[in-house]
Amino acid sequence: MAMQVGTGGGEEAEVMVDINTTPLIDVMLVLLIMFIITIPIQTHAVKMNMPVPTKNSPPPKPPVIIRIDVDFDGTIGWNGELIPDRATLESRLQQVAAEPDQPEVHLRPNKLVTYKVVAMILASAQRLGVTKIGIVGNEQFL
Repeated sequence: MAMQVGTGGGEEAEVMVDINTTPLIDVMLVLLIMFIITIPIQTHAVKMNMPVPTKNSPPPKPPVIIRIDVDFDGTIGWNGELIPDRATLESRLQQVAAEPDQPEVHLRPNKLVTYKVVAMILASAQRLGVTKIGIVGNEQFL
């Protein structure tokens, strides 16, 4: 693009009426590149094979839950029944571990119980093979 420079004389130079299209072409190319980059992201989808429900399928049975309560002085309860010693607790945990479809074991310790008692129950459950165990009632520790 050349610029017309007038001669120092009194002649009037012709006015240039053509529009400069170079910036418009640059903007168009940038937008084209942006569309090329973003279109594959927008059409990306994950195909999943979801199970089809049948009319004759039985409803899922609720899981069996065993509640182990630990009181503030270390006494242990099994579904509301008092457990006298560790051997009784371990024999019941062994029965739970022997079942093919293990029930869920919910351990609910008191806020004031020592960690040693809770750790003993968790260690016994792990050693005997109980896999579905969890600590519930954590809102009391907030």
